[in-house]
This record gives sequence, C-alpha cells and structure tokens, in this order.
Amino acid sequence: MHYQVSRDGQIYGPYTLEELQRYLASGNVLPTDHAKSDAMSEWQTVAQVLGAAVPGTAAAPSYPGYFAGQPNAWPDPPNMSWVLLLILELVTCGIFSIVYEIVQLIWLRKVQPATTAVIYYVLFLLCSLLNYSAAVFSHGMYEGPSIGLRFVSFFFGMGIFVFLIAYRFAMRRSLEEHFNVVDPVGLRLGPIMTLFFGSLYFQYHFNRISTVKQAVRYRAPML
Repeated sequence: MHYQVSRDGQIYGPYTLEELQRYLASGNVLPTDHAKSDAMSEWQTVAQVLGAAVPGTAAAPSYPGYFAGQPNAWPDPPNMSWVLLLILELVTCGIFSIVYEIVQLIWLRKVQPATTAVIYYVLFLLCSLLNYSAAVFSHGMYEGPSIGLRFVSFFFGMGIFVFLIAYRFAMRRSLEEHFNVVDPVGLRLGPIMTLFFGSLYFQYHFNRISTVKQAVRYRAPML
C-alpha cells in the first residue's frame, strides 16, 4: 500500500509504508504531517497512520543555514558551476544544455524514481528529432514543402513546446518534493524562472545545495 503525505498544502509521494516509517524515524517526515492511502477516506496524521507516539519519534534534524537534512543520506546533485553551464550553452548554441539535462535527469531518477520528468523529456527529444527530420526533408523538395508536411512540422513544433514546459515543471515538482520531504533543504523554485531558464535555474540551486551539504559534511563554516 502506498501513502501520500501532506504538509503546508503540498502533496508528496506516494511512499510505501516502509519508506514512511523510515522518513519518520529520520525526521524527514513529521508525526504531525498528514498521510492518506487510496483505501483511506480521510487524511490522518502520520503518527495515527503508523501508530507512533509523537514524543517517541525522532526530532527533525536541524542544521544552520540553507541545508536542514542529512548530508550523506542521498547522492549529491550534479555540481557543475551554473556560470560554466551558461557559457557552454551559449558556445554550443544550446546543444550542451540538452546533454546536461540528461545528466540532471539521471541523478533525479536515483532519488525520485517515480518522477514523470524523464517521460516528458524523452517526448521532447523525440518531437525535436522528428521536427528536424521533417525540416531536412522539406528543404530537399524543389517545389517547397506540401501543406501536409507543413502541418507535420507545426505539429511536432507544438510538441516540442508543450513537452519542454511539461518536463521543466515535472522536474520542479520532483525537486521540491525531494528537497522538502526526503532530503529537506526548504527548496522553493519560482514558476517564472523554471519556465524560462530550466536546467540553468535548477543548476544554480544544485550549486547552493552542494556547497552547504559539503559545509555540513565537513563542519566547515557557512557563508
């Protein structure tokens, strides 16, 4: 049976009972959070669902600064400098961004296996490839592309736009879920920045998270 967790109006999960127990024990899920399975008609506190007494549960871990979780519990996100990423995107006309987004998604799959961002990104790449193929084919026609070919190109062009947006917001949701429940850092990603800057915006936050996790891990002073 799987459970969803509700905290401050945000829904996370689903998680198995074992995962819920583990997150409660580590403090990533609080006993006062609410949980609900498909078989339950109403939300209940996590303490009620697990039959755990609130005083007996572990307190949520607390570290100063941006990071508030356990620095060694999950693999660190990709840590290329966002400035270097921007430069490589400009130099390669966006080609490097496509490759690096795959790197980000490989990491995301390790920490959020149920994310839908991977599906949307594959569809985005597929539409991009088919749209490019249609453009190359039409370029080789002496009399210009037919109405049907123009429609196909328009169709795949719309697919590129739709699936790119869907991928970025699915990525945003998965990152906020991971970095607010599973590996809590209090991450908040703005919708406008997500829409227009995508992987560059995600990488900016990855750099911050990695820096603070390293500081906590080695007990270095926070800046």
